[in-house]
Amino acid sequence: MAKINLLPWRLERRKQRQKEFYTMLATSAFAALFIAFGVVQYFGSLIENQDGRNAFLQEEIRLLDIKIKEIEELDKKKAALLTRKQVIEQLQASRSQMVHLLDELVRTIPEGVRLGSIKQNGDVLTLEGVTQSNARVSSYMRELESSGWMTSPDLAIIEAKGTEKAMPYAFTLKVNLIRPKAEGEADPEAGLDADPAAGQVGGAP
Repeated sequence: MAKINLLPWRLERRKQRQKEFYTMLATSAFAALFIAFGVVQYFGSLIENQDGRNAFLQEEIRLLDIKIKEIEELDKKKAALLTRKQVIEQLQASRSQMVHLLDELVRTIPEGVRLGSIKQNGDVLTLEGVTQSNARVSSYMRELESSGWMTSPDLAIIEAKGTEKAMPYAFTLKVNLIRPKAEGEADPEAGLDADPAAGQVGGAP
């Protein structure tokens, strides 16, 4: 009976299987590397896109900050201009008020009273002078009250220390300054309680 040696065939078969195994292992490793590379590239592109968006937002924020600073500077300039406007308006009003005030001081001062100094502190005017008697000062205070430019006269000091015999009394008088309404100027509080139907001419048909 003939004998057949199968050992070489088994060795070849084993080598073939090992080769196939290593080939599949290499293919799997390559496929895994390829997939990993693809995943890394995908997330890298996402990160790059996000970085681009972040850079765009940061640039827009920087431009907005510049605009905000410009607006703040404009607001400061506007506030400064408004302040200057108010100062100018106050100076113009004060100049007009002082002209009328001096006229009123000359008009209201009675005989037997002479002013020596006039001082202004805000809306308070301090008048210092000499007079013949207390009655002259009282008359002067009534004239000031009715002038329309001054109110609430207050006699601070009156004492007999004048240097002139004709006017032996020295006095100090304080009065509050007011701005009278011009002719035709409406009172802001007037008409609030008035009947809106008042002033209508004619009745209902």
